[in-house]
Amino acid sequence: MDITYYGGSCFRITERGHPSVLTDPHLPAERLAALKLRANLITLSHAADAQQLAHIRECQYTIAGAGEYEVGQLFVTGLPLHRYAEADASILHNVAYIIEYPNGLTLLHLGALNAPPDLAIAEQLDEVHALMLPIGGETLSSDQMADLISAIEPSFVLPMRHARLLAAEYPAALEGFLKAMGAGEVTEQDNLRLSATSLPETTQIVLLRANQPKS
Repeated sequence: MDITYYGGSCFRITERGHPSVLTDPHLPAERLAALKLRANLITLSHAADAQQLAHIRECQYTIAGAGEYEVGQLFVTGLPLHRYAEADASILHNVAYIIEYPNGLTLLHLGALNAPPDLAIAEQLDEVHALMLPIGGETLSSDQMADLISAIEPSFVLPMRHARLLAAEYPAALEGFLKAMGAGEVTEQDNLRLSATSLPETTQIVLLRANQPKS
């Protein structure tokens, strides 16, 4: 399985013989067009622009809400993690997705997490091999992130920019997260190749380089 990052909370996940998955293609429409992305299944954790989705080629399915779904032998569970914002009496919508593959690999994409989730979420999971965790925005403190990672015990943590965090602010937020996690210097890589037969014994933080169109 290959996982590639495109900035924001957008990842493309490919596994031979199974539908390709694209999470949250919330990039400016012209940049999506330039990337010429292909995906059979799109998952949306929060609001999306229909014009942006139109730039994804070969899309057959879109999941945009809580529930249980089966797409080409993939089992996808949408978990509602909405938060009520008292300041303006609004609801910040967010759906996290558990994506289970028949080869035993399981991914968890937390979307635009706006508040610490009930750690009982971990009880719904057998094993998580890649946790896509939003950094920045009105989200979790360093201690809360550490508690969440400890409860889920993923093989890999893949940081991603929170939907409500400006791109220019992400490097500082990411640096703070890595420091708080005691990760030290983490080298960026182009993608993560995930295999059920070669998983680390302890959680590893993997920093993926955002794949962007050439200027």
